Amino acid sequence: MFTSIWKEIRNGNLSPVYLLMGEEGYFIEETISRLRNRLSAEGDLEEMSFDLEEIPVEAVIEEADTFPFFSERKLILAKNASFLKAAEKNKVKVEHDLKALERWLEHPSTTAVTVFVAPYEKLDERKKITKLMKEKSVVAVGKALQEQELVQWVVQEASKRGKTISKELALKLIDITGLDMIRLQAEIEKMSLYLGEEKEITSSIIEEMVARTLEQDAFKMLNAYLTGDTETALSVYHDLIRQKEEPIMLTSLLASQIRLMHHVFFLKKKGYHQQQIAKQLKVHPYRVKLLLDSTLRINENKLIEVMKKLADVDLKLKTVSGNRDRILELVLMQKISS
Repeated sequence: MFTSIWKEIRNGNLSPVYLLMGEEGYFIEETISRLRNRLSAEGDLEEMSFDLEEIPVEAVIEEADTFPFFSERKLILAKNASFLKAAEKNKVKVEHDLKALERWLEHPSTTAVTVFVAPYEKLDERKKITKLMKEKSVVAVGKALQEQELVQWVVQEASKRGKTISKELALKLIDITGLDMIRLQAEIEKMSLYLGEEKEITSSIIEEMVARTLEQDAFKMLNAYLTGDTETALSVYHDLIRQKEEPIMLTSLLASQIRLMHHVFFLKKKGYHQQQIAKQLKVHPYRVKLLLDSTLRINENKLIEVMKKLADVDLKLKTVSGNRDRILELVLMQKISS
């Protein structure tokens, strides 16, 4: 879907209104970037941005209907279009004149390219404004890529910069960096600049240049502990402590990982496959794959035992004085009996 829209943008066939939705931010940001570049070719770019959680949509309409000074068309970004999704209780929100927006969508300004950004998994399809927005605008949904698609995308991003990376190392990069495509793109750019005239992104370059996310480190530490690799678990823990991470926060992260593992374990036993589990738990399919690989070596009793240990650690961290770093460290040094 995004590929066809990008082709139209490249050819100069721009729509007056776009609706970019979905939780994968890379596709949204890339589309905006391509619109920005295309409009810049027409003259000095005029760009305005509105946060619709703070500013009423009437301001967007007014700006769109105001003629640009330096170019044929200007770019207007209307971010966080939360009025397109189901209302959340007790959440302070701006009052939007949706009737005015409905009238404007029937005859949008041709001197502006207005982009409504709805970074949500689902919109409220029952609303009239949602139906009209989808009918009157170019709609694109940013969905998370599957594992092989994400690996191929990493290879392509490296190739764009004149670099090569094997599929195995692309997968390693994803393991280290996480699933955020914007961050992956930034890491590929950083490594490409570092390599200069050299072409190949190697394992050593990835190890040297790419920093793990805290969540990835927590998963690595927990997985090592659950599989009896105490040395690796303690090594990761000590690295995080040197980075000034708090033991109580690390304990909470580990507990969160255990809960997710338990949910995956439960759904797997009920016969759910990877995609169904990912949809049910609202997590990326590749992350589910990693957890499924882990559950092949870890039984449910281990998860329950470790959760009890983490609950005890959490209580001690909140009530006991002294060397707080040692409380979680001592647990990581113990073997799991189950």
